[in-house]
Amino acid sequence: MASSPCGNSNFDSGLEIKTRSVEQTLIPLVSQITTLINHKDRPKKSERTLAAIHRVGQAVSVAVGRFVAVGEAIASENQELKDEMGQACFEARRAGDAIAQLTDVGSAMQPQTDGRVTVFSDRTGMVKAARLLLSSVTKVLVLADRIVIKQIITSRNKVLVTLDKLERVSTFQEFVQIFSQFGNEMVEFAHLTGDRQNDLKDEKKKARMAAARAVLEKCTMMLLTASKTCLRHPDCESARINKDAVFHRMRCALEQVIEIVTEARSCGENKVLPTSIYNSIKDFKGSVECLRENLHSSTPQILAGQLETLVERTEDFTDSPYTSHEQRQAILSVCQLARQDTQQLVHAWIEAQQSVHAKEATEELEVAILKTCQSISDLRRELHKVAVGRASDLLKAHGEHLPLRALKAAGAEGNLEAVAEYSRTLTEQKEQLVETCRLLCHVSGTEPLEITCIHAEETFHVIGPQIISAAQTLALHPSSKIAKENLEVFCEAWDSQLCDMALLLKEINDVFEGRRGDKRPYLSLPRPGKHSANLKTAKAVKLDAEEQTSMAKLGLELRLLSSDVDSEVEKWEEQEHDIVRQSQSLASMAYNMYLFTRGEGLLKTTLDLFHQAEVLSEEGLQLCSSLHTFSTQLVDEEKSVVITETEKLVVLCQQLQMGAKTPVQGKTATFQKVDSSIQTTRNIMTVVLSILPISNKLNKKYKSERTSLSSLQDWGERPDVSTPVKEEGALSSKNTNGFGVKSLEQHMAGLNLLESK
Repeated sequence: MASSPCGNSNFDSGLEIKTRSVEQTLIPLVSQITTLINHKDRPKKSERTLAAIHRVGQAVSVAVGRFVAVGEAIASENQELKDEMGQACFEARRAGDAIAQLTDVGSAMQPQTDGRVTVFSDRTGMVKAARLLLSSVTKVLVLADRIVIKQIITSRNKVLVTLDKLERVSTFQEFVQIFSQFGNEMVEFAHLTGDRQNDLKDEKKKARMAAARAVLEKCTMMLLTASKTCLRHPDCESARINKDAVFHRMRCALEQVIEIVTEARSCGENKVLPTSIYNSIKDFKGSVECLRENLHSSTPQILAGQLETLVERTEDFTDSPYTSHEQRQAILSVCQLARQDTQQLVHAWIEAQQSVHAKEATEELEVAILKTCQSISDLRRELHKVAVGRASDLLKAHGEHLPLRALKAAGAEGNLEAVAEYSRTLTEQKEQLVETCRLLCHVSGTEPLEITCIHAEETFHVIGPQIISAAQTLALHPSSKIAKENLEVFCEAWDSQLCDMALLLKEINDVFEGRRGDKRPYLSLPRPGKHSANLKTAKAVKLDAEEQTSMAKLGLELRLLSSDVDSEVEKWEEQEHDIVRQSQSLASMAYNMYLFTRGEGLLKTTLDLFHQAEVLSEEGLQLCSSLHTFSTQLVDEEKSVVITETEKLVVLCQQLQMGAKTPVQGKTATFQKVDSSIQTTRNIMTVVLSILPISNKLNKKYKSERTSLSSLQDWGERPDVSTPVKEEGALSSKNTNGFGVKSLEQHMAGLNLLESK
């Protein structure tokens, strides 16, 4: 029973749990019911045991009552779900009442043979009531989840209608009015889909949602300038092509979001992701290692076929004109070695099947399995090195943005020939980036990262021609300020995608080196009165699309710093050290602020951001205190280094704290405060990142010295440690209460199901 909601995610109702919020809401309820069903049926039951079971049963009944009231409120606001929700609520209430009745066991003084049916005399009845309760509660939650989907669809439909109006406008005045409405609708859509993205359990869907939302985020600013350019130059063909491409891409992204939340299958999404080399390697190694357990789990023909398919996919690397001769030869050599090792494996495999000397044959087969797996791992490492190395080189080479600068200059001069020449250079760079994304996809290591690589490939493929059409428009109208602004926006989008690629590269390396970690999930179930289309927050400000775009680059820097701090923290042996815990906390809060710049995560408004900045500054000052304490054990030179960095951190934290507390009025002032808060946070994380490796090194050094000193003291006098160990064990035993009735009863009393976040 306990494994149902979190294991198979399916109940008797046949409903599948697809979001974390539904799953997390069910876990406490399952724990309580499991406690009631699995109670120890002893002949003698103490007064305390009977009272505890009674309280748990009543707590379940009360919580179900509150839960049903919430469900009925949702049903009253959504007539199309009224009947289904009403029936599910009725069943939940009936099951809750049954559990309350079965757990009404009275007192220990009451005779056990008074004829009443209780949990002790009717275990089957309790199991049936529990199943009915879990089934009906799950149904209510899944029905409530449909409200979230309905919100997203409604919001998308509003955006589409306004998008159509924007595409047909013919005057600036009309455009400004409609675009203002469009911006508000896009902000609402961004928050709804951001919550949904974080709530999804399926990592592939989450990655696809992130890709679609990234397109919408970047295209919103492009749509503004592309449309204004078209209005200013209505007869310009390149301006029209530029604008049409943006509208088309936005519609595709909106459709993809709806396909994800409704699980629809369009022609475009029916295609299966191309199999990456990483997955082929994983499948091949799985087949090889299965031979240890079962010599007949596969056949030599199947194994050879898997290897040849894998080797064939490496042609994306070896056939590339951008792969050096040395890299090509290295890949071919490892592929040849893998073939030889596989042939030896097949020989040992056949021998093991036919040999009467089982032990010797098994040992020979084990050696062949290890050699084959090693050569395949070497192939993966070689391909990873080539893909990541090329991506790093490209990012360095394109950091100067020379073709973009040249295009902007040529366009401003009205030089169409120069624009054509530099367009060819940009197209070549685009092809290099597209192919590199394809290679990264092969070595990405996870399906979500594969999806992100495909998104990056598609983005470079689309934005390249859009930059060229924008440059052509500027060359035709070199005095046009709006045409110049439009080209600038598309160049910034290209730069932003390069930043995203750098982040993607780091994540692929993290997976390869086994350092990947997950951030805290955010849950998004609706609440009564909160799940209407009107999501405006009183007296709070949200960044509009233009402001979010200008924040994107700063936010990405914060994200990279947050990830780097996490990586440094993982290198510490003492994970419970105050410096480690406080640095982790700072990295988590900085990550939340990064999500804010994308319109995602827990921070919805500027008030939320400023509060987070204030909390971050306080945590930073706590870290300063820990660093000061740590510095007391250091010698002069080492102490000076730590104190110097700590003083920098103190100044920055105080600056952030004062800025966060300073009241501002007006949109411009608020935006400046947001910008200042994020910049100061970035500076704080930079100092933290510099001080962590120094502190870790010194901590290891002094820990080693203390250990040596302790060892010398132990030779002289060994304290009697038996008593403390015994006490610690007793304490541990006392606190270990996996299904203790009292702790679970307290947990259930705090349960608020749909009302909780």
